[in-house]
Amino acid sequence: MGLPTVTQALQGAVAAGLARLDAQMLLLHALGRATGDRAWLVAHDADLLTDGTQQRFADLCRRRAGGEPVAYLTGFKEFFGLALQVDARVLDPRADTETLVEWALERIDGPMRVADLGTGSGAIALALQSQRPAAQVTAVDASPAALEVARANATRLGLPVTFRQGSWLDGEASRYGLIVSNPPYIAAADPHLAALRHEPLQALASGPDGLADIRQIVRQAPSCLEPGGWLLLEHGHDQAQAVRGLLAARGFVQVTSRRDLAGIERCSGGQWPERG
Repeated sequence: MGLPTVTQALQGAVAAGLARLDAQMLLLHALGRATGDRAWLVAHDADLLTDGTQQRFADLCRRRAGGEPVAYLTGFKEFFGLALQVDARVLDPRADTETLVEWALERIDGPMRVADLGTGSGAIALALQSQRPAAQVTAVDASPAALEVARANATRLGLPVTFRQGSWLDGEASRYGLIVSNPPYIAAADPHLAALRHEPLQALASGPDGLADIRQIVRQAPSCLEPGGWLLLEHGHDQAQAVRGLLAARGFVQVTSRRDLAGIERCSGGQWPERG
């Protein structure tokens, strides 16, 4: 049997169970082209693949079928208009997290000090810095490996984010006008974790109910917020009420949640009161 055309290769991958967009991105990567250049696939639909390209594509499809994120296979993920380098040292940035970024951008005023806790690839911190150049953004992560990825992204994108290794706000002496975080929020025994086995577990699971890290951040944040500062948190699809309760019990005001594009309450936050 001869080598397949571009169209035949894509049809075969989809027939084997891959999402069409995943197959397109992986084929473009195997071809050495930008993963967003889908128009090229249409214009070259009858081109024959070479042996090498076909082998690379088949290997990528096999790994994707095994659960590896497309971002790990291609080495890049677009987030809030930024092309981020990602690999298995960090979470694959999700589009849902752009809800948190949009909310945070509404709260940043001028040269405000902003902290992104559990930065991973740097997605949130870099998106905020790119959209609010006057802000002083600090990105924190407990993982030295994750910080290597985030620092490399900042350097490549030319964004002056400051990085610090640490567990949430432990040892933090600075005060911020805004603290944001997309912390781990999946229950440790959640069966869905099996499908995420290629991503770092420490960035996904958080105690028996998934709220252990959120509780710690809510507990620590007031000592690191300016009066009137905000804490904004991403959480699971069914955790909004619980997170609002934690924020209110700690003394935050204007506690509320934001919905993502699917209508799910994806983020919750509150303001630390002004001094009387």
